[in-house]
Amino acid sequence: MSLVKRLASTLLISAAALGALSPAWAEGTLKVALSSNLNTLDPAKTKIGDEYVVNFLVYSGLTTIDADGKLVPDLAESWTVSDDLKSWTFKLREGVKFHSGKDLEASDVKATIERIQNKETGSVARANFSIVTAITEVDKHTIKFDLSIPYAGFAELFADRQLRIVPADKLDKIATEPDGTGPFVFESFRPGQDVKLLKNENYYKDGQPKLDAIELRIMPEVAARVSAVSTGEVDLVWDMPPEGLQQIENNPDVTIDSVATSSWDGLILNNAHAPFDNPNVRQAISAGIDREAMVEFAVFGAGTPTLTMIPPGHPYHNDDIPLPKPDVDKAKQLLAEAGFPDGFEATLYVPSGRPPKERLGLAAREMLAQIGIKVDIQVVPWDSFISNIEGKAAFYVDGFYSRPAVDPSIFPWFHSTGSWNSTLWNYSNSEIDAVLDKARATTDEEERASLYKEFQRLAYENPPSVIPYVINHANAVRTNVKGFRSSPMMWLDLRETTVE
Repeated sequence: MSLVKRLASTLLISAAALGALSPAWAEGTLKVALSSNLNTLDPAKTKIGDEYVVNFLVYSGLTTIDADGKLVPDLAESWTVSDDLKSWTFKLREGVKFHSGKDLEASDVKATIERIQNKETGSVARANFSIVTAITEVDKHTIKFDLSIPYAGFAELFADRQLRIVPADKLDKIATEPDGTGPFVFESFRPGQDVKLLKNENYYKDGQPKLDAIELRIMPEVAARVSAVSTGEVDLVWDMPPEGLQQIENNPDVTIDSVATSSWDGLILNNAHAPFDNPNVRQAISAGIDREAMVEFAVFGAGTPTLTMIPPGHPYHNDDIPLPKPDVDKAKQLLAEAGFPDGFEATLYVPSGRPPKERLGLAAREMLAQIGIKVDIQVVPWDSFISNIEGKAAFYVDGFYSRPAVDPSIFPWFHSTGSWNSTLWNYSNSEIDAVLDKARATTDEEERASLYKEFQRLAYENPPSVIPYVINHANAVRTNVKGFRSSPMMWLDLRETTVE
């Protein structure tokens, strides 16, 4: 039986085993289905996509990424940089207010970033700002950042998900009393049930938002989300998984709005745990994975095989490295050189309620069996997975969303000082560190492209883990919803959206 047929059979068999608003809402209320409960409302501490949805609706950053993937001003109307790329000055928009009525000032930006820099805050964005040596309030609407190194992409960092500006006088209350400058005002949160938001009447962009309110309903089961959007119980399902899309593709009342992203799922090999501390073991696992088959079975073809989060077609992609085919003989040889001529047994942890990740785990089990690695899959509830597995277990399936630019997509994961590196796979490669440091500092686009291509070569030769594909992002939208466009950053931009 072929690998494809065996995987199909395995997936069929294993699928069963994996287990204070006013009473009357105004017209123009958009009902959205999310898949997960929110673990925090503090933007600096958010880690999962459903939390990022709230971040974008309630808060704003200094910069943002538009629907075409371009960096554009947000709370900062403009910025300048010194010739040596080590001093960045941002001019804030005047007249912007937080939802509480407080004026946005440079002191709020300073307090936000200093809080992220504080290790005790526990923000995964902290590592990106280790290069900031001083933050100066030039005046009420001008703020200056001095850096320890030249960094051409510094403005891009402020568009990331955790970099939402919060008021300086509410740092200790932000987790329970969200207060941003974004298009919608936080109204209430019932854990496990819903989040309700109201229109920000004082949003700085005239005519936005158009909706009166948003209701974010938490629906962990795919079937429930499919039923809700099919019947009109909700107007939009954020990030509908592939199996859900198949069930609604012929529904005349629902459209599928899809966009390519650099978001990825992967097999996480924690380099701090044996045997994954051995580069030969990691190379063997990479050699045993059929990336093209993985795309078909994990995300039903809604993705692109890759080696890193830089996908084929990107201007920095290294086309000189062909997508490798699975090589069982090479994988077995590498395992033997690592001291495992007969393979080994390993427990693979997979988060429940994430069907593509569940299928990735099942497919990996079949593929790795061919090279002598016997994988036992343990399915873990999502909340427990985030608390007890991510960054702690030796071997698990995880995934991460697109970042504003290439540097914040790679540096936090692959640089030895990166925040996600130290909470994910504990990888250290001095050659990659040097390349990423140089890529941050250069202003020459040709040199930057060359450096990121060199990074891909080094990561291919000595991978920290396995990134088999990048994923398309799709939202299921009822036809009564107008003005909506999916974002490659996978957040919900509802400023121009209306509902009939």
